[in-house]
Amino acid sequence: MSPLRLAFSPDSDDIFMFWPMLHGEVDTEGLSFDVTRADTESLNLLAESGDVDIVAISMAQYARVAQDFLLLPHGASVGRGYGPVVVGPAPSGPESLQNARVAIPGARTTAFLVLSLLAPPFVPVPIAISPYEAVFDALRAGHVDLALLVHEGRLTYAREGFHLVLDLGAAWAESTSGLPLPLGGNAIRRALGPEVIARASRVCRASIAWALANRERVMDALLREEVRTGVGLGREMLDRYLAMYANEDTRALEADVRRALAEMFARAHARGLLPAVPPIDLAP
Repeated sequence: MSPLRLAFSPDSDDIFMFWPMLHGEVDTEGLSFDVTRADTESLNLLAESGDVDIVAISMAQYARVAQDFLLLPHGASVGRGYGPVVVGPAPSGPESLQNARVAIPGARTTAFLVLSLLAPPFVPVPIAISPYEAVFDALRAGHVDLALLVHEGRLTYAREGFHLVLDLGAAWAESTSGLPLPLGGNAIRRALGPEVIARASRVCRASIAWALANRERVMDALLREEVRTGVGLGREMLDRYLAMYANEDTRALEADVRRALAEMFARAHARGLLPAVPPIDLAP
């Protein structure tokens, strides 16, 4: 069969889970993959167009494409009491979001949806996640007042000289009696059919399991990637990042994560931020 069109971001947690299956470490059951890498919002748009078979997307965007995609029961990034952060050039609290110009990583991202649910009204200013430094440059230049940071940026803002305003994961947990914050997941196109979907799901599950069991080796590969891209987290911060977003929640979508997804979709629909509450249909 033709290669499956696989798309994921250049972020460490995405590379971590797909690296084994793309480098011959697990049995791909006869499947091959045509790989595209892009920032999160571009991946969300790709899913919207339907021109992809397996894609790492924002959980918020899954609500908009569920008619064409199943959610894979593994590969999620989940914050448990932590998540994307809003930062600014000076110490302040969540009240500073009122009417502020806030850099966001995209209008389809989970981070933007949850901030819209939790924060007072603000003015969103989309700034692409790539290049890595763009959002920090916009803050320093005064083009925005605050920035909503996802991925590695939420670990590096302090060394860039910025201050925490709000942690969305902590705020979400407080507002939901402790539910985790589901941020990203992997979706697979329904039209592939049950047999291919089941086979691809097994391969992705095996890849994640291999990465978790061989964490140091995959980290070595990620650090080589950092040298190429210039991200520069370093081993200690990379280890911390993977502990947050490539862990047992990545291995399997737990029941409390599914409850949190349903709660997020229901709240967003009630606020008019989603057109409907989608079913959370999981692949095998």
